[in-house]
Amino acid sequence: MEIRPILSALLRNKTGAILVALQVALSLAILANALHIVSERREASNRPSGVADEQSVFSISVRNLSSGGPEQQLATQKREIDVIRAVPGVVAAANVNQIPMSQSGWNNSVAIDRKQVDESAPSSFYFSPDSLVKAWGLKLVEGRDFLPGEYMDIDANTELTPRFVIITRALAEKLWPGAPATGKTMYFGTGEDAIEVRVVGVVERLQTQSAEVTERGEYSSIAPMRMYGNYPGAMYTVRAEAGQRDRVIREVEAALRKASPTPVVLESTTLDKYRKDRYRADVALSWMLVTVSVLLLLITASGIVGMASLWVTQRRKQIGVRRALGARRADILRYFVTENFMITSAGAVGGVLLGVALNQLLVSKLEMTRLPLEYLAAGSAVFLLLGVIAVYGPAWRAASTSPALATRSA
Repeated sequence: MEIRPILSALLRNKTGAILVALQVALSLAILANALHIVSERREASNRPSGVADEQSVFSISVRNLSSGGPEQQLATQKREIDVIRAVPGVVAAANVNQIPMSQSGWNNSVAIDRKQVDESAPSSFYFSPDSLVKAWGLKLVEGRDFLPGEYMDIDANTELTPRFVIITRALAEKLWPGAPATGKTMYFGTGEDAIEVRVVGVVERLQTQSAEVTERGEYSSIAPMRMYGNYPGAMYTVRAEAGQRDRVIREVEAALRKASPTPVVLESTTLDKYRKDRYRADVALSWMLVTVSVLLLLITASGIVGMASLWVTQRRKQIGVRRALGARRADILRYFVTENFMITSAGAVGGVLLGVALNQLLVSKLEMTRLPLEYLAAGSAVFLLLGVIAVYGPAWRAASTSPALATRSA
């Protein structure tokens, strides 16, 4: 079939063709970026936190209504962790200042030189007087866990600071790309007041308490310390035996209440609830964008069907004349399918360019990653196929009309 007659006909009646092409271009640009965002959000919400067997881990916050002085607070924390560990079904327990994905906690700026003016990276700052590597099942990929003599109990009213640190692989790559991190010195903060620490180990991953979607979501550091004297309570993280978490939560709460000489306020939260709460908005956004994408496809398909039906109706007499001159149904069908394919192709090309431009805007304003070309290629294929399917019905009905009826009713 000659393309030139079809193109000539489109140029004579170009308004409808332009509208359909624009609709395809806009839909493709929005759809590709929307699905890219959905993919990113779902990947982020399902990524591992670094904590092994999240379903068995929970945290319990203990607030003592009568806490006494710093020394009494320290003694209380040591007593409480012993009480927790004595509960049947507890595999590991640790005093900790914050929990991954909890959306609240401590952050530090990190530098590799005290003379730096700007930080090298932000870091989620975990600290514990117990091994979080063992308590959370973190995977060491370099170096070692803390030694017993490296843990410190620090009164918040003093100026004692930790001297050693374990960091995540993501943070190590940020600070020393392609080089081992173990044994190197880094600083919490910048300038003369920066705290110098030595890296003794690197864990594969540990999400921050904010769990950012970007690589910053794994910029974490762990210090071997307990801080007391500034808050009448403590937080503990507990790993239970598989399938025993809910029972262990109840028994840990009962044991802490029984062992405390004064009233305590307890709040237990499972790690999977932290995950669910942290990514609730991302999951909702994903479903919203999926819904919008489906509606866009339906609207675009409806627009193509409507326009194709209008073109077929307007050229009913022309179709009858062609049939009377010997054109087959397949010839008529191929004409309209080819015509619509050309329009949709023009829209797809425009959609690719518009999609790239829209992604550039999102990257610059919202710190998103660049749109992979696969999304645009797949989206173009979907719209081309959609255009063929949408025009097939009206074109087939027109080709099936008898020449006599078509010419008489035109």
